[in-house]
Amino acid sequence: MATGTWQAPEGATGPLEFLPELDVPGPDRQRRWTVLLRWLLLIPQFVVVWVLSVLAVPAAIVGWFGALVLGRLPDPVERYLAGFVAYDTRVRASAMLLVDDYPPFAWDGNDHLVRVELRPGELNRLAVFFRLILMIPAAIVQSLAVSGWYAVSFVLWLIVLVLGRMPQPLFGATAAILRYAMRFSAYALMLTSAYPKRLFGDDGLLPVAAPRSATRPLMLTGGAKALVVLFLVLGIAAGVSGSFGSNSDDGYDYGAGGPGRSTTATASPTHTTAATEANPLTAGSRP
Repeated sequence: MATGTWQAPEGATGPLEFLPELDVPGPDRQRRWTVLLRWLLLIPQFVVVWVLSVLAVPAAIVGWFGALVLGRLPDPVERYLAGFVAYDTRVRASAMLLVDDYPPFAWDGNDHLVRVELRPGELNRLAVFFRLILMIPAAIVQSLAVSGWYAVSFVLWLIVLVLGRMPQPLFGATAAILRYAMRFSAYALMLTSAYPKRLFGDDGLLPVAAPRSATRPLMLTGGAKALVVLFLVLGIAAGVSGSFGSNSDDGYDYGAGGPGRSTTATASPTHTTAATEANPLTAGSRP
C-alpha cells in the first residue's frame, strides 16, 4: 500500500482529487486445492477484518469531526483507515479468487500481489459534512455489484476450480467490482475527495506507456463489461427478491418468544450508518 500526504502542484486553487488505484496482477494459474478451500482458509482473515472494522467505527467518527475542523483527516486516523481499507481489499481479492497467494497478516502488505494506492490530503469541509448523503448513489451501485457477484459466486468458484485459473473476462469484471468497492470505501472514510467512478474500466483515458499492472489501467473487454452489467442486474434482482420476501412475511415468531413477537427488528439509522462507515466495502457481502 502506498499512502501519505500528497502535495498539490503550485498554483492549485483547491483540493486536487486522486482516484485511489488498485494493482492486481493478471489472471494466472491457481492451485485447485486452495480454490476448493478458499473461504475456509480465509476464516482467520475474516475475523481480523471484523475486528479492524469494529475499531474503524470510532476512528471514522473522530476522523469526521477532525476533517471538519482541520480540512483533512488527523494523521493517526488517516494511517489507520488507510491501512484498514488496504487490508480488507487484499482479503477480498483473495475471497473473490483474483489471486492465489494468501493475504499476509501484516499491516502494510507491501510484499503482497494486491496493492492499494491512496493519497489522502485536503478535503472540502462541506463535502465532509454531507458525506453520508453524497455517498448514497455510490453505495447503491457498489452494493448491487458486489451482491450480484456473490449471488453467482458458487458458479464462479466452480469455473475457477475446473479451469485452475480465472478466465480473462471474469477477471476483468471481478477486478472492476473490487476496485469500485475499494474506491467507495476510501471515499466514505474520507481518504479521498474523489467520488467513486469507472466501474466499467478506464476506456477513454489517455494511453500510458507502461501499465503498472493488469488493473492499472483497467481495460475491460466487451465480455467483461457484459458481466459487470449482469452482476448489477443480479444485484437488483436479489434486492427485489429480498424486499418481496420481507413484505410477504407474516411478521410472527413461533419460536421461544411465542406468537405475537415480530421476527423483524428495525435497524436504527445510527447503527446502519456506523456499519457502513466502519466497513463499507464488505457490509452485507461477507461470505
